[in-house]
Amino acid sequence: MAEDLHGTAPDEFAERVRSFEFWFGAVQGYLEGTEFGHSAARAPALAEAERERLITVLCSYCVGETAALEGAGALIRCAPSRIEKIFLATQTVDEGRHLEVFAHRLLELGVTDLEAEIARRAHPALLAFKARLLGLVTSGDWEAALFAQNVILEAMEFAVFHRHARGADERTRQILLGVVKDERRHMGFGENELGRRAARDPKLRECLRGVRAELEPLVLQTFEHTLEAIGAPQSEGSELAGEYRAAVTRLGVA
Repeated sequence: MAEDLHGTAPDEFAERVRSFEFWFGAVQGYLEGTEFGHSAARAPALAEAERERLITVLCSYCVGETAALEGAGALIRCAPSRIEKIFLATQTVDEGRHLEVFAHRLLELGVTDLEAEIARRAHPALLAFKARLLGLVTSGDWEAALFAQNVILEAMEFAVFHRHARGADERTRQILLGVVKDERRHMGFGENELGRRAARDPKLRECLRGVRAELEPLVLQTFEHTLEAIGAPQSEGSELAGEYRAAVTRLGVA
């Protein structure tokens, strides 16, 4: 039986849930028995138009996961304590797995040159987001970079993947739902790490508002592109934007 950590002291709880030990148990719970993130025995046959749309959106997903992979790995250096460094190490592994499973799904769909196809199809808004995120990481601005990565990017991916899974083929659906479980954990880390600081620091809130104002237009363009690529009504854009904004607003960064 899994250990109940909710009765532990807050500092101990934070350290335990950010540990590799906790991470091992979490991922085993939903990855056991899967191969490249799914348990479907055979890849479903897709109509050509559906296949093309899926390739397009998976190429953008690979850009987002690459940004998160590079960002999480580089942020380890400027994380303020051992606990945050260990968590980011687990997140780096998560992001590497996400990139791997999306890339493998593209190979299953017949893509032969992954890098060229991703460069050709990925949406410019997401490429711009990646460049800005990695710029914040390189600058060593812990709070701004963590906000961009573990709140804005993760909230965007959580909303998009969750919506896409509702209408995806079974293999893609299983992959997306497994990734979503990780995104929820990454978002929680970002919100917990920044929430208390932002509540007592007006200058930090103002800084995060500036990051949000710069990156949010790129998020909304990405939502629009993704809905088109998966064949969902554009009217659902407000639903995705609402889910994303709810996560960001919890930090008091309106």
